[in-house]
Amino acid sequence: MPNEVLDLRPLPPPQRHGLVFANFDALALNESFELINDHDPFPLRNQMDFMRHGEMGWEYVEQGPEVFRVKITRVAEAKKPKGAAQTTA
Repeated sequence: MPNEVLDLRPLPPPQRHGLVFANFDALALNESFELINDHDPFPLRNQMDFMRHGEMGWEYVEQGPEVFRVKITRVAEAKKPKGAAQTTA
């Protein structure tokens, strides 16, 4: 899914953040997608930074006033949740 464009504008607001997280979680290291929204997705950035801290790059490509485009890149591997089982070979 690298370099995919994810246009959130036609989607109902309750579906948007979950879809962005799902797309982000599917990215391999250094892959990205472009998010398109009808308002500044800054609250989403804060949520993603909290929940995927240190894993995400966020670059505005276009900053409104009617269309916002953001390039979201996976910059680090996903962190294992605390208490996750360790596998050994």
